[in-house]
Amino acid sequence: MQTYIKPQLSDWSTLTARPTKEAQDLQKIVLDVFGKIQAEKDQALIDFTEKFDQVKLTSLEISTQEIEEAKTLISEDLKQAIQLAASNIEKFHAEQREEIKVIETTRGVNCWRESRGIENVGIYIPGGTAPLFSTTLMLGIPAKLAGCQNIILCTPPNKEGKIHPAILYTANLIGIEKIYKVGGIQAIGALTFGTETIQKVDKIFGPGNQYVTAAKQVAQNFGVAIDMPAGPSEVLVIADGTSVPKYVAADLLSQAEHGIDSQVILLTTNEQTLNETIVEINAQLELLPRKELAAKALENSRGIVLNSIEECVNFSNIYAPEHLIFACKTAESYIEKIINAGSVFLGNYSCESAGDYASGTNHTLPTNGYAKNYSGVSFDSFIKKITFQKLTAEGIQNIGPAIELMAEAEELFAHKNAVTLRLLDLRSKA
Repeated sequence: MQTYIKPQLSDWSTLTARPTKEAQDLQKIVLDVFGKIQAEKDQALIDFTEKFDQVKLTSLEISTQEIEEAKTLISEDLKQAIQLAASNIEKFHAEQREEIKVIETTRGVNCWRESRGIENVGIYIPGGTAPLFSTTLMLGIPAKLAGCQNIILCTPPNKEGKIHPAILYTANLIGIEKIYKVGGIQAIGALTFGTETIQKVDKIFGPGNQYVTAAKQVAQNFGVAIDMPAGPSEVLVIADGTSVPKYVAADLLSQAEHGIDSQVILLTTNEQTLNETIVEINAQLELLPRKELAAKALENSRGIVLNSIEECVNFSNIYAPEHLIFACKTAESYIEKIINAGSVFLGNYSCESAGDYASGTNHTLPTNGYAKNYSGVSFDSFIKKITFQKLTAEGIQNIGPAIELMAEAEELFAHKNAVTLRLLDLRSKA
């Protein structure tokens, strides 16, 4: 981890920069894969799975037998943990549903909004170095609550052609029935265009590597929406003398172990806290099975001492982290000053892992600075809002003259006439 002691404000733009990856023509790769899927459909998926995942599939769809087998491969303790997480996630997201409120904007003019679930949604669940069955909960539960009619789950198979049993168990637990063994760009292509087996969707959700991210962005050119732009996982921790260095170190490592392109940032007002945290990072790193990945991520990570907590918050707002851990006793007094963050964790006991798994909030969050203009996934991500209005005779008489004047000023006389005809009829009956 690189360290900086009270850097100048002019250096902040450099310090808030993400690691840059080698430039690759990802769009060309994506378009080539997409083109083959459009032409060859299922066969293209089978070919790409053999090429990229080193397994020759005979069927893309998960069978009932495979789901039943998965249930026997999961321990009862893990099942109970998943059920606890599912309950909390459902509670939190169910409360995001809004009641219908009819607003009388003018006497006789009633307006309101109603929610409708997006009919067809695709969920992408990574299954490479970390099979993210928790993401199945985070995406599947709000999709179910929103009333999405068709939920299509794609996840890559291992070299034996199998899906991690925890992914299958979790999907089955929350009622997702359409599960397919396909990953990478080809999964996003299948969801974008549809094949003989996999249904085309209206919106695609889920994290992934740079290829999946690029594919989701290209999919938007073909009329498919996505949840958000996403990149490598990241965390920023604000700490002071009231923080616990071993907790801070553990939180930083929990993000660093995602992959070599992850980034972690520690901001503190206390140089001793920085030094003690680095000692803890080095000690804990040696105990991690994924220490090589975490160590690579730490090469692009930073520990920075600033003059005050206010400066730390300002730096964080510029960085706009996916996860912000405010590991200070006074954290709650700074809530209103936090402007840009995907999800915030307050105090020494609010580890980011809680949000990743079981507290109830969603862990599908904007990365790479997109917290400045995107929210994390929520119930609202799976719905559309439709506005309604109903005008009575009194209502059209009350606002009709204003509409006529405005339409005429814009030289849209058919618009004006649609009102005029009604007003004339009402006047003739008066």
